[in-house]
Amino acid sequence: MNPHPPTDVRQHILDVARPLLLDRGYTAVGLAEILAAAQVPKGSFYHYFGSKDAFGQAVLESYFTEYLAHMDVLLSQPGTAAQRLMAYFMDWLESQTGDSAQSRCLVVKLGAEVCDLSESMRWALEQGTRTITGRLARCIADGQADGSLPAAPEAPALAVSLYQTWLGASLLAKITRDRAPLATALACTRQALGLSSGA
Repeated sequence: MNPHPPTDVRQHILDVARPLLLDRGYTAVGLAEILAAAQVPKGSFYHYFGSKDAFGQAVLESYFTEYLAHMDVLLSQPGTAAQRLMAYFMDWLESQTGDSAQSRCLVVKLGAEVCDLSESMRWALEQGTRTITGRLARCIADGQADGSLPAAPEAPALAVSLYQTWLGASLLAKITRDRAPLATALACTRQALGLSSGA
């Protein structure tokens, strides 16, 4: 047992669980394995989580909290809104094709698996992805206001379309073990935003 346990045990369990879930999925990873990896006594799990579904929901909520904080950093960089938006999608491409499993998209990994198993996890995914597309829509609207993006189409619809494109591309990249689908998504994104290939 770790002689210096973390002060926030609940968050520590979530942090330890995420790479396991990213590697093997939700149903393939048991609570005993997660708690052993976190060096937390088995009996303490239900002190922090009411059920495995509540735990899964908490994992997703923690993931989205970190993801959105990172997204906010990318979308608040200097430059036009179009430049900030493309920096976000370039970061997506690089994070999904790099060596770090920790940076992989948990929505892609768990979305199809858990939505039919757990309503609370489905809800967490819905709320998280809705927040992401909301931020994208605001950045697109900012680009339409500063002139770096065309005035049409409407920002919310375009944001959802782009997010769907990138989720699908991430899944195909995972299936093919090739970054080509993400490169295609990047080209399609530039086209949808009315940007030149070098923008």
